[in-house]
Amino acid sequence: MNDTTSAILLTEATATAYVAASGFRVGPVGRVGVELEYCVRDPQRPSHRPAPAELLDLLAHLGNPLPGGSAVTIEPGGQLELSSSVGASLTDCASALTGDLALVRGVLAGHGLYLDGTGLDMARRPRLVTDHPRYVALAEYHDRSGARGRTVMTNSASIQVCLDSGTDGADADDWSHFARRWWLADAIGPVMMAAFANSPHVTRAGRRWVSYRQALRFGTDASRTRAPRRTDDPRQAWARYALAAKVAMVAPDGDDPAAEPGTRWHVPHGLTMRDWLRGHGPRPVTLSDLERHLGTLVPPVRPRGYLELRMIDQQAGDDWVVPAAVVTALLDDPEGAAAAAEATEHLRSPLRRHRDWLAAARDGLADPATAAAALACFTAAQAVLTRRHAPLAIRDAVARFADRYVLRGRCPADDAPQRRTRRIGVVSAG
Repeated sequence: MNDTTSAILLTEATATAYVAASGFRVGPVGRVGVELEYCVRDPQRPSHRPAPAELLDLLAHLGNPLPGGSAVTIEPGGQLELSSSVGASLTDCASALTGDLALVRGVLAGHGLYLDGTGLDMARRPRLVTDHPRYVALAEYHDRSGARGRTVMTNSASIQVCLDSGTDGADADDWSHFARRWWLADAIGPVMMAAFANSPHVTRAGRRWVSYRQALRFGTDASRTRAPRRTDDPRQAWARYALAAKVAMVAPDGDDPAAEPGTRWHVPHGLTMRDWLRGHGPRPVTLSDLERHLGTLVPPVRPRGYLELRMIDQQAGDDWVVPAAVVTALLDDPEGAAAAAEATEHLRSPLRRHRDWLAAARDGLADPATAAAALACFTAAQAVLTRRHAPLAIRDAVARFADRYVLRGRCPADDAPQRRTRRIGVVSAG
């Protein structure tokens, strides 16, 4: 997309066709990308948030991208994100990202900072550390319905595993087919959320969540955070979802004035993308507007040309490699995929699917059925990793995680003391 195409005005029909086509770019599977978000902490100043410019200056001598190809960006609450280069395999991706992460940790440690391996910062009140108009507008949009959205923007950290969309063609029964991969990613999603839940919280009402990060996200705009309805045609389902979602922001004249922090963007009330395309917005819709809108949609699995699994909380230490390995093994290997589909068969409730996601965020592996599915998925993933000769370090990490958590019906959130806390200024998710 260049400067000319971004300004093209769209109709509802052309927008629908664009979203359907761009969400699932088909081709051979096997490539892997991982995005790691971390809250940056200073143990000497618990309430301090390092400024984006400060963090980027500290890391500037490493280059951007880093030697292993990872791009460094700063999220609106000061979270540091490493977006790996696309690896031809899990091994390639994990090796490069491990090296880049070690470099970043070493530099930050030299300045008294560390990357917090949890899914939600419960110590600091939500606060933007940027005046970029995109994030200011998004925070304003969220603030209309409470503090949850701003908390997710500024205090949350996740692991996003990105895999190829899949192939297209006559053999729709192949596990590499994009429709089956989309279906399977949704099927295993709640199990992955439960197994890797690492943002525990007990609300004022006494309800305990193991992934409060995801509970808060679900508690914001449902049109942009819930999983799309599953159908036999993922492309059309995604297009319907995207056009039915509410628009969070409208940039002046369709531009992205990154160099103009004082520019205020319009924040509409209840305007869906379909409404806007039908002439009910402040001006006609451009392709740039549509792309920006797609970037604000955050369902647990998001098609962005590839599949982006977003339901996984950040993990302690180097355990980020475990969800990357497990998800890759279950989606990219036919035997792993078949085993994962069988393991999750009894969990799927298509008519009340959102309930499955909420239950996973609330209960983790304390639910016996989810725990059984997680054990079957991890067992299948370990078999795939062994058969495919994954590096011993990755196989050992998965085995240690399975022994510590999955075999015992536990998740990382269960390591935290079970206590109520009101340290962050958020509205209870229930």
